[in-house]
Amino acid sequence: MKKTIFLLSSLALISLTSVAQQKKVEAKPVEKSVAAPTAQPAQPAQPAQNPDLSIKFNEEDHNFGNIPEGPSASFDFEFKNIGKVPIIFSDVHGSCGCTVPTWPKEPILPGKSSKIQVTYSTQGRVGQINKTITVTSNIGTKILKISGNVEKAPTTDTPAPATTPDVKH
Repeated sequence: MKKTIFLLSSLALISLTSVAQQKKVEAKPVEKSVAAPTAQPAQPAQPAQNPDLSIKFNEEDHNFGNIPEGPSASFDFEFKNIGKVPIIFSDVHGSCGCTVPTWPKEPILPGKSSKIQVTYSTQGRVGQINKTITVTSNIGTKILKISGNVEKAPTTDTPAPATTPDVKH
């Protein structure tokens, strides 16, 4: 009798184990199909295809040309909301600390225009400029660019003022 109960218990345990393993095998393809859609939102171009969400920049790549070292150089990237819903910027940042953007914090209503001002600090940065500004909004991500050439400031080799020797009388 004990052998029969043991045998039946063993068979029940084996069949439960095989059913549990089949469910685990079936669960794996479901996980793969669930994981695939999570990778899609990383594509910023898809939201911009929605005609309700649309922005038009007058210029997306600005070249300062030759600029002198010392004073900061600024440019306004002007844009217009050509969609049907407000544009809301969540973040705008330069590719380094020398490129500082200022952007509207309030929603830009459909049909309205505004600007993102970008200021580049030239002090101590002689040579080519190739910087990006990443604009993140409810439309997606947009990359703006600035370029140019910072020319070294002329050295001012002014002679020290002539001094007269102290003459004691």
